[in-house]
Amino acid sequence: MKGFTSRETSEKLGLDASTLARYIAAGKVPTPKIVRLGNLRVQVWSDADIEKVRKILPKIANGRKTRYQKERAKKKGSRTTINKK
Repeated sequence: MKGFTSRETSEKLGLDASTLARYIAAGKVPTPKIVRLGNLRVQVWSDADIEKVRKILPKIANGRKTRYQKERAKKKGSRTTINKK
């Protein structure tokens, strides 16, 4: 089994390495196997781990919402229907 570093994995996924690290820290992406190399702890990604993340990525909400998007969502959620009799 060949293992990949987080940097190699982020390149395969088309992400920046810091973005992948942020997703792992936020719990949006599962943490891969951690291996100790001397005093270092290194994440080792398998092909299966990469495919799991590839399936999860489209479901992750990226970016922050602007004030206008929040207001629009609030209005959309608070709409009430009028029953005609």
